[in-house]
Amino acid sequence: MPTADTCDANSALLTDLYQLTMLQAYFDQGQTDTAVFEFYVRSLPPGRQFLVAAGLEQSLDYLEQLRFSTLELDWLASCGRFHQDFVDSLAELRFTGDVQAMPEGTVFFPAEPILRIVAPLREAQLVETRLINLLQFETMIAAKAARVRLAAGDKQLVDFGMRRAHGAEAAMLSARASFLAGFDGSSNVLAGMRWGIPLFGTMAHSFIQAHDEELVAFEHFARSHPNATTLLIDTYDTEAAAQGVTALAQRLAADGITIQAVRIDSGDLGEHARKVRAILDAGGADHIKIFASSNLDEYSVQALLTAGAPIDGFGVGTRMNSCSDHPYLECAYKLQEYAGKARRKRSEGKVTWPGRKQVYRRLDANGHLAGDTLTLENDHQPGTPLLTTVMRDGRRLAPSPPLAQIRDYARQQLATLPAGLRRLDQTAPYAVEVAAALQDLARAVDAGIP
Repeated sequence: MPTADTCDANSALLTDLYQLTMLQAYFDQGQTDTAVFEFYVRSLPPGRQFLVAAGLEQSLDYLEQLRFSTLELDWLASCGRFHQDFVDSLAELRFTGDVQAMPEGTVFFPAEPILRIVAPLREAQLVETRLINLLQFETMIAAKAARVRLAAGDKQLVDFGMRRAHGAEAAMLSARASFLAGFDGSSNVLAGMRWGIPLFGTMAHSFIQAHDEELVAFEHFARSHPNATTLLIDTYDTEAAAQGVTALAQRLAADGITIQAVRIDSGDLGEHARKVRAILDAGGADHIKIFASSNLDEYSVQALLTAGAPIDGFGVGTRMNSCSDHPYLECAYKLQEYAGKARRKRSEGKVTWPGRKQVYRRLDANGHLAGDTLTLENDHQPGTPLLTTVMRDGRRLAPSPPLAQIRDYARQQLATLPAGLRRLDQTAPYAVEVAAALQDLARAVDAGIP
């Protein structure tokens, strides 16, 4: 039997209990018609101006692999909550529906669906929890990483957050989402193997402390890694270490070894960087770059660069991988249509727009975002439709694009942001118009008109 210390990310039981209790009730009443659900974000976290769609590849993987194992079915039958006929019916459950979605890397805004599921009711219902789990997390991290990229300009950015991520899957998906959104690489080795993300790493303070002399530690590391040497210089005295590095660099250069960078991980990063830059330049080591880390986010990166800190790259971890300022999105996966009839939730503060929807996007003459229109799927509007069909009858229409290609697309998307949306502080919200056809349908649903 599954134990409490194991987690299979592909298990059909990785869901909320109420999905299964609803499925049994649907089964008992013979509710098998087609349902339409859409995933969207209700509102932006404070200070955010946009989001970046991510997690589609993992969502499609999940849908294609969805099935209950014999072990899981035996457990369901034994847990005392479900009758045997229902449990038996789950043995053949597969996802057989269609999926429309925005491409990963697409910039989007509140109320705009980034994924739609069209499938028999129990299939569309069961997948709710895991789809929210995947899409919410990667989208949240991608949006945070995109903000860091906008703040950093063309400076090097590396994901350093694995050790502070909330578990192994979060560490992997945050490495993926941050690279998608414009980071240059990650320290996460498995992410490098799985997705081809460039790997970056230096050394820990323990490496320095394991040696009797700091300069000996530097030399040992440089000789062991002659083509990729970044030295951590703040274990004891940052500026004294920088002085030592200038002399070491000259000695190593005679053997064809070049020190690429030094890393500062504590204290006043801007002040240390200025002093270290002056020391390196005066010692003939102006080629050595300065890399900074230590609880960085978009705000601290922006502050350092605005103040003129001579920093060439940043390792960003904890605050991005946990999205520490706003660690969740107000997102939803809601029923929009069942058995051919549009449905609408009217709960206070959580009203939904009914029906199958499309988002049309307009650009101005400079290629910047000029406005979106949220409307019904068959109500054509000016601009480019953002949702396309990516899965039909439970199977992808094409392989997922390589992560590097998604990253290029995300870069193009970020380039369309007007100046106001690129800022880190709050600006006027982006214009998302609700088309008359969608408003008319909402009124009809409220009035009980079929």
